[in-house]
Amino acid sequence: MTVRQLQDKILQLKHDTDTCILAHSYMSEDICEVADFTGDSYALAVKAKSTKNKNVIMCGVRFMAEMVKMLNPQKRVLLSNSAAGCPMAEQMDKELIQQVKGQYPDYAVVAYVNTTAELKTIADVCVTSSSAVKICRAIPAQNILFIPDINLGTYVKEQVPEKNFKLLSGGCPTHAKINESEVLAAKKAHPGALFLVHPECRPDVVKHADYVGSTTGIMDFAARSENKEFIIGTENSIVQHLQFAYPEKAFYPLSKDLVCNNMKVTTLSDVYHCLTGDGGEEIVMDEETRLQAVKCIEEMIKYGG
Repeated sequence: MTVRQLQDKILQLKHDTDTCILAHSYMSEDICEVADFTGDSYALAVKAKSTKNKNVIMCGVRFMAEMVKMLNPQKRVLLSNSAAGCPMAEQMDKELIQQVKGQYPDYAVVAYVNTTAELKTIADVCVTSSSAVKICRAIPAQNILFIPDINLGTYVKEQVPEKNFKLLSGGCPTHAKINESEVLAAKKAHPGALFLVHPECRPDVVKHADYVGSTTGIMDFAARSENKEFIIGTENSIVQHLQFAYPEKAFYPLSKDLVCNNMKVTTLSDVYHCLTGDGGEEIVMDEETRLQAVKCIEEMIKYGG
C-alpha cells in the first residue's frame, strides 16, 4: 500500500468513526496531512474543544494526550502510540516538587505545559513557551519556582528580572544537547540565514538567535519574513514542514541530531490502527485528578495565556 492509499483509508475511517485527529508539529509530514489540526500541544487541546467529534486521536506524546483529556473530559481520547513519552515531562514527579515546595513555601509553582497531569495538580499556574514571559510577569507572586525546564526558565528569568526565580535541573534532552559550536558552524555555512530558535535550547545557543519562540512562533516568523534563508533551532521535522510550505525559501537544520525519538515513534500506520480499533491507548483520568490539574491551565488563561 502506498502512503497516499493509507492516507485515503485514514481519511475515510476518521469520518466513519467520528474521530478528530490532532498532530503536533513534530509529527512527520504524512501524519500532518491527514490531521484535522496541527500545532503546539496546548493549542491542539483547545482545538479539540471546538469539534463535535466524540473521539480524538493525539499524534504526539503522552502529556499532550493527557491535556486533551483534561480539557475534553466527555470525549474518548487516544494516544496514537503508547510508547510516545516525553523525558522532560517525566523527569520530575509530584513527590519531588512537593519536597522543593516545602523548602520554598513562598514560591509560586509555574509549570511548563510539558509536565504530567499529576504534576500539574500541584502547580499554581501553567505556561506555554509562547506565554511564559507574559504569565510570569502578570501573576502577583514575586517568587517563582519554574518547572521543569531550566533553559526555558533561564530565558524567562532574563526577560523578567524584577522577579525571583528558583530553577531546577530539568529540560528537553533533544534541545539541550545542542551547543554553541554547532550554532557558529551553521551560521558560518549559511551566512545569509536568520537563526530561529526554541527557548528550550541552552542559553549559549539562544543568545545567537534572530528570533526566539515556540514551534508555531518559529514557523510563523519564517512565513512572514522577507528573508529567504533560515537556520531552524528546533526539532528537524519543522525544517521539513517549512520546506513543503515555502519551497521558494531555504531552511537548514541547526544540527542533524535535533531529532525527538519519542515523536518519531508514531507512524502513519499507528494512526490507521487507532481508527480500526487495533492500536493506540485510551487516556483515562479520574475526575479528581483532572479537576485539580486543570486549575493551573485556568489560571494561565486568566492571566492572558
